[in-house]
Amino acid sequence: MIAYIKGHLVTIQDDSVIVDVHGVGYELLCPNPFAFQSSLNKEILINTYHYVREDHQVLYGFKNEDEKYLFKKLISVSGIGPKGALAILSGVEIAGFVSAIEQEDDKFLTSFPGVGKKTARQIILDLKGKLTNVFSISTDTEQESSGSELNSSEAFKEAEEALKALGYTDREVKNIMPMLKKENISNTDEIIRKALGLLVRN
Repeated sequence: MIAYIKGHLVTIQDDSVIVDVHGVGYELLCPNPFAFQSSLNKEILINTYHYVREDHQVLYGFKNEDEKYLFKKLISVSGIGPKGALAILSGVEIAGFVSAIEQEDDKFLTSFPGVGKKTARQIILDLKGKLTNVFSISTDTEQESSGSELNSSEAFKEAEEALKALGYTDREVKNIMPMLKKENISNTDEIIRKALGLLVRN
């Protein structure tokens, strides 16, 4: 199995990145490719999961070991495939997700694409009690709020870098940021989608 890829990050696409390793380009499907924006054209190490089936092989890339571990746990749940796991990871704050499983919060779990009530119950059934030994969950409201603000700030920073890489000027990007921050979104991909809509309109 391929545990990680180390090479030069040459391309970032909507759902994947391409890493050049000694002249061979490896395409890695990622939950949030733009999370790697700051490493474009630089050497990088990306944690990978090599998904092998009779009819195809796919490499999935992750920002850290926590994302990779949760991905592996999610695809072990009946009804969740790699695409579904990526969709969950693209919009999740891991500690909050694990907390929702432990609290059996169906409403939170069904907020993710492709997760209905049946799948949410299956996630709880299969994963409850199996993630807390790896991921710490804070029950302190102040800490959760602080962590949420930090994640939101990082997401906006990543989105700004991605938009500039697409050719928009610093001034154009800064002009729309106040409008985006009123939307109460903290997922990088969603911020970029909303931003592109505003930039085209302007």
